[in-house]
Parts: sequence; C-alpha cells; structure tokens
Amino acid sequence: MSDTTRDATRTPRPGGSFTLAGREVARVGYGTMQLPRMSDADAARAVLRRAYELGVNHYDTAHFYGNGVANRYLADALGSEQDVVVVTKVGARPAKRGPMPMMPAQRPEQLRQEVHDNLRSLRVERLDAVNLRRIAPGSFPLTPNQMVKFDDQMAEMVTLRDQGLVGHIGLSTVSAAELRAALPAGIVCVQNQYALTSRKQEPVLDIARAEGVAWAPFFPLGGAFPGSAKVTHEPVVQQIANEVGASPAQVGLAWLLQHAPNVLIIPGTTSTSHLEQNVAAGSVQLTTDQVARLDAIKPAAGIRGTLSRLRRP
Repeated sequence: MSDTTRDATRTPRPGGSFTLAGREVARVGYGTMQLPRMSDADAARAVLRRAYELGVNHYDTAHFYGNGVANRYLADALGSEQDVVVVTKVGARPAKRGPMPMMPAQRPEQLRQEVHDNLRSLRVERLDAVNLRRIAPGSFPLTPNQMVKFDDQMAEMVTLRDQGLVGHIGLSTVSAAELRAALPAGIVCVQNQYALTSRKQEPVLDIARAEGVAWAPFFPLGGAFPGSAKVTHEPVVQQIANEVGASPAQVGLAWLLQHAPNVLIIPGTTSTSHLEQNVAAGSVQLTTDQVARLDAIKPAAGIRGTLSRLRRP
C-alpha cells in the first residue's frame, strides 16, 4: 500500500496529533517497559500490532528494557512501518540486583555505547529520537565516576546526532534550568515524571509548552512507588469517571491530554484489552467544570522524595 493510500484510509490518530521528531504522531502512544515481562513473544508482538491498528505510531522504548528484549519486539512487529516514530533513551543500564530496575550509565562513552546498543536491538541505522535520561548529582546515590556534567552529556548527544546515529535529541528527568540550557541544541521532547497527583514538574512543562517541545510524562497515573498517590484512587477522579462513562484511569489520561497541547501520553501494558482502554482515553472529553475540579486536587510528593525513602536502610 502506498503512503498516499495509507494516509487516506488510516485510523485517526488517538487523542489527535502532535509533531515529534519532525513527524506527525498520535498524542496517545505506547510505552514498552512492561513487554519484557511477557513470556510469550508472539503475544508481545500482537500487543504492539494492535496498538498500531488503533492508530498509535509513537512508541517509547530503551535497550535497557529487558536488555534489548522490548526493542527486538518492536523491530519484529513494526520495523517495516514507515510512519512509526520510536523514541528510545540512554543514561542507564539494567540492574542485576537490588530494588531499582536500572543503574546509572551517565558517562559520555556509556551514552555512546547505549546508542549503539539501541541501534543493534532495533535493527536500524539511525534512531528517530533519543532521550538523555539525566541523573543529577544529589537526586540519586551516584558513584564519583557517574557524576557527570550535563554540558558534557549534551556535547556527546550533539556529536552523535551530527554523526547521523541519532535523528533528534530529547531529555528525561531534567530540571527547568537544564532544559533551558539545552534548548539551543534543539530539543524535541522531555520525559519527566508527571501526573494529576504529581505536578512538581509544572515549571518544566511550562517551558516545554512555550517552546513547542513534546512532553511525554512517565508514571502518568501516579502510584509507581509505595506512598505515592494513585490518580485512580482520588474520589473526584472516580466521580467524574461515573459522570462521563469512563474508567478512572481514562479520566486521568484524558486530563493530561487536555492540560497542555504538547502532552503525549505513553501508557504501557501487556494486555490488549487494557491497551484498547488506554487508546480510548484519547476520545474522553472533560468539561471545563470537570477539568477545574481535577485541577483542584492537591498534588502529592514527587518521585525524588519517595526514592529517598526507599533507599534508606
């Protein structure tokens, strides 16, 4: 099927569309982090194919998700689709043990190696977009070897782009100051923790919105760590879900989409039915009054304080 025919007959992009890495993507995307948990590779690929059938063409991934497993599923299922935009990330490596699923890999030479790892497992010659997952000193117990200047990391990312290995540069877990410093290099997306119940990153979102940079929050429904508030547990969210005939999760995702035009949601799941519910959140319309009631929910503590508590002996 030609690209022209495909454009004329394709499924509408769920949640509308936004420009990412120079291409139009659905505002409801898919995150692959959970895929390596699946023991059935065919089932994992089927979830990815179903997402594509529903109009999803933005996929968030990383080689350190299962040491290349998630990337290989993506390459198998969607590698031939020309309209798919894959955003991967560097700055971490899989953890062999311990409470955290990944360990820092922040040095420029490690960032370069991770780019090559992603190229290999995705089976491509150039990555569409790569998020530098920044781990700032003081936000995580880094060894001296992993305390790297942000400018040095950005210099390496720009070099990788200049060499044609990376198409576009994004950032993850960055501060407002870091985003402002990186903007002249050309940043296409930011991926920070953000949800209705966790809005400490609002100043960073404000910058991204003003600059037309995509905002792809992780943990979009909160509750990722013990003690962190879950969006779906909020009474107001549950009330509004009843009013609009949707699930509380769909209301939480719909709020994100209506909160700012540059928001791209990337919820992940291993279930096709759950995937379909997430995609349907792109069609949930909240009234001005409902949005105001959701806005009035008091946000909970951010991820940094929660991680500090988890690391204490």
